[in-house]
Amino acid sequence: MSGAMPTIRQASPADAAAWARLRLGLWPDAADPLEALAQSLADPEGAVFLGCLAGGEAVGFAEVRLRHDYVNGTDSSPVGFLEGWYVQPAWQGHAVGRALLDAVQDWTRAAGCSELASDSRVEDVQAHAAHRACGFEETERVVYFRLPLPPLA
Repeated sequence: MSGAMPTIRQASPADAAAWARLRLGLWPDAADPLEALAQSLADPEGAVFLGCLAGGEAVGFAEVRLRHDYVNGTDSSPVGFLEGWYVQPAWQGHAVGRALLDAVQDWTRAAGCSELASDSRVEDVQAHAAHRACGFEETERVVYFRLPLPPLA
C-alpha cells in the first residue's frame, strides 16, 4: 500500500472492469455482466465514484442513484441512495470511504436532493459503524420475507 491518498473521480464506461472487480469485494455472489455495468455508468440518474491510486488502480467505489419512490426513513423525493460503498481492506481506515462519500454527497446535492439514504445487512456491524462515523443516523430496521407461489393449476 502506497502512502498517498487515492484520487476520487467519477467513473466512466471505460472503468467498468475495475468497478466490477471492486463490486465483487462487496457482493462476492453478484454476477453483473460488464455490458450492464457500462450501461449503468451512462445513466444520468446515477453516478459511480472511484478512489484511484496514482498508477490508476481503483481501491474503492461508491455508487449513488436517485430514487423517486419512497425510501425508508426519508422525508423527501427524490432521494440520493448510496447503492454500494466499498474500500479494499488494505485501504480501510485511511479516509478513502469518507472521500468517496463526500463526492456522493456533492453529486446528490447537485441533483437537487436534500437527503442521502443507504442501507446495510442487519448483521454487517462494520458497515453500520462506517455509516455512523460519516454522519448517517439509523432510521429503522426491516426484515424482508418471501413466499414462493406454486404455479396455477
